[in-house]
Parts: sequence; C-alpha cells; structure tokens
Amino acid sequence: MSAPDPRFKPYLLPGVIAVVALLALVFWVTRGSGPLSVRVPGTDRGPENELGTNANAVLAGKLVKGDGQPANLPGAWPQFRGPERDGIGHETIPLLRDFAPGSPRQLWAIDVGEGYAGPAILNGRVYLMDYDRDQKQDALRCLSLEDGREIWRFAYPVAIKRNHGMSRTVPAVQDPFVVAIGPKCHVVCVDAASGELKWGMDLVREHGTTIPPWYAGQCPLIEGDRVLLAPGGPEALLLAANLKTGEVLWKTPNPRAWKMTHSSIMAMEFEGQRMYVYCGHNGVAGVSASTGELLWDTTEWKISIATVPTPIILSGGRIFLSGGYDAGSLMLQLKKEEGRFKTETVYRLDAKTFGATQQTPILYNDRIYGVRPDNKFACLTPEGKILWTSPAGQHFGLGAFLLADNVIFGVNDSGLLRLFEASPEQYKLLGEAKVLDGREAWGPMALAGGRLLVRDLTRMVCLDVTRK
Repeated sequence: MSAPDPRFKPYLLPGVIAVVALLALVFWVTRGSGPLSVRVPGTDRGPENELGTNANAVLAGKLVKGDGQPANLPGAWPQFRGPERDGIGHETIPLLRDFAPGSPRQLWAIDVGEGYAGPAILNGRVYLMDYDRDQKQDALRCLSLEDGREIWRFAYPVAIKRNHGMSRTVPAVQDPFVVAIGPKCHVVCVDAASGELKWGMDLVREHGTTIPPWYAGQCPLIEGDRVLLAPGGPEALLLAANLKTGEVLWKTPNPRAWKMTHSSIMAMEFEGQRMYVYCGHNGVAGVSASTGELLWDTTEWKISIATVPTPIILSGGRIFLSGGYDAGSLMLQLKKEEGRFKTETVYRLDAKTFGATQQTPILYNDRIYGVRPDNKFACLTPEGKILWTSPAGQHFGLGAFLLADNVIFGVNDSGLLRLFEASPEQYKLLGEAKVLDGREAWGPMALAGGRLLVRDLTRMVCLDVTRK
C-alpha cells in the first residue's frame, strides 16, 4: 500500500461531490432525458430481441385487410384436434366411403410459409398461424373457407431462421376471440372477425420460457373466459390468462424446472376435480383448473429429444402417453388417497409395439388409433394389445390424420391421402388419392362442413369429402 498524497485535502471532498452531482443533473435535464411515456406491460422486459428492441413484438404488429369474405358454411374445427380436442369430427354430415376417380375434389389451394402449422375453423373463417420469410413476420391469417382468399392478417416483426420448418401451432378460436402462439413463443389475441389486436404476451421475456428445439409446437387451450398456456418458465409451469384482457389469473409453480415442450395441455375430470394435464420436458403434471395448484407430477414419462404428442385421457383416471425417439408408450393411473393425488404406471410398451413420434393418437370407441415409429398405422386396446397394423406398403410416416363419420383420413409424408375404416376388426382401405405434390405433410388437419384442410411444408388445400 502506498502513502497518501500530502496535497490531498479531505475537508474539500463533500463540496466537490456536490458540484459534480449538480452538473450531472443539469446535463440529464437538458440533454439526457426525453418525454415521459406510460409503461405498457410486456414492453420493458428482457434483453434486446433480433430487431434491436426489448419491446413485445406483438404490440408492434399491424392489421392488413384482404378481399376475402367469410363462407356461409356450417361446421367448426375451433382448435388443435377439433371441437373436443380429441382428433374427432362430431358433425353429422355424411362423408366419403371411397375415392372414386376425381375425388376428393379440390376446392381451393394456397401457398403457405414453411412449416407444419394447422388451421382452425369457425363461422366460415379459417385461421392459420403462418410465417412470412420475406417480411420477417409472424402472420396470423384469416381466410375464407369458401375460396381461401385472405380476409385479414395480423402480422408482427420476428426474425426467424429456417430450422426444419418454422410455424407449427394451431390457433384456438372462441367467438369473438382467436388466440395463437408464434414460433418464438409470442402469444397474440385478436378479434376473430376483424383481426383487431386485443392483447399480446411474450412468454420468453415475461415468463422465462425457453424456446423449444424447432420452435414452439404447443397449441393454446381456451376454456370459458380463460386461455391456458404452459410457459415452462422458472415460476410458471402453466398459467391461466383472462381471454379478454390477457391478465394473468394464476400461475403454477415449477419446482422441477421443467421446460416447454411441443406437447399441448389437455383437460380432464377425476374424483370431482377438473385439472389440466401437461407433459414437460422431464415429466407429466396435473394442475388444478380453478387455482393453478400443482396437484401431482411424475417423472415416469419423459422423452430424450422432443416431447410432441398430447396426453390422451381415458375413463377412470387413466392417461395414455406416447412418443418417438424410442420412448414407446405408457399408461398412467391417477389415484386419490387421503386427499392427495398420485400416479401409478399400469404398463409400458416399447417403441416396436407402439409409440407416436409426432401425431397424437385418437381414442375412439375404447380403441386407440395411431402411427407407430415403423410408419404403420395401428389399432390397440387400452390394455396395450395390438389388434392390427396396416400392411406392407401402407406406410404413413409423420403425416396427419383425423377421424369422422366412422372413417379415418390419413395423409403420408408426400401428400397421399388414405381413407380407411375406424374399426377394431381390421385395417380396411377404402381409397387413396394424391392431394399434395410437396413433402412433409405433417400439419394437423381440420374438418368442417364436409371440407377437409390438409397441408404440406409449403401448401394447403381444401377438399370436398362429403358423400353425395
């Protein structure tokens, strides 16, 4: 340590500090400050984004009107996996029983941004969460079910690099609102008819979400006046937000630090308790629908790379889980003992017996239908017994499928659409037709008013599948 400078006068120090402080204040008032503005929630959180600002990108969005008009057609497919979130169409319109020459008839087709986002349908409008690479914008598009013309789009700036497709979520629409999640976990809520912005949320900056590999795949769930989301953030495994305002009503603790996956939330009832079931990246949890309380969790089910399929809820508190990457499948049994919920593993199936890499299986008439990792369609009992698989040459890959009027529409990777019976007895092919000429026809389908929407990586078509 050196000796103090003899020229130093300690009694002058307070005065020097006061003068420096006064000069700094004058500089700030005259040059360093700007006009004051009202703080808007979500605009002052986190580091700068790709656009050089820390604002919520949704709030910078713009509405653009098109010349399309809503169709005067019946039917609804208002969310991921349809009206009941089960992959089943419940309309009474008779559907095709074969693909005669020239059927199914294509009614319209449009180009879409690279990805696997599926459409939702309500009141003659089709809603699609798309990405515009040229403009570097997420674009929530509203199209006419009649002819595919754009009615409006609400677009906001987000820089996204190609990563095996971009958009891959399905909006949820409940009149008068539509809610969608963008690839980088921006949540946007707009008026379903006009496209006017109601609120936006940035799950990364507001709730600490880690964007999943290959971007967000979770699809929002609307129940009553609430929208349910699973941020997988440090303090919010799940959350409920007011559908009208976006105000967060409750958040679920995340004691195991589970991150967001590509899987979506599923509701269930058990022992008089309504709850939401969600697959985090290292397990499964059940959350109280009314309070957000964490009711139970288990690490018995986790997938090494990507958790994609949504849980299937069966009667009696059973939950069927399936996945790819050698995960196979698992049946959980939920129980309540001494006022507390717990789970038990009923059985596991290896991947060769049954697993589902991407598309969530369908439970129908107490049978489970889905595609195995060997790309064969399969039917199994809730006890895990395989009843049939599609024969050699009848492969489906990672393509989408849905069930309606006791038949299954399933498309393979390259756009070959197959029609077959939803029967536990055997795989019975009724017809097949090439409906897309591209690749990776993985986006979830939608069916409303006898019109089937199917997409591949860059194109979406509308098909007439009504039985004349």
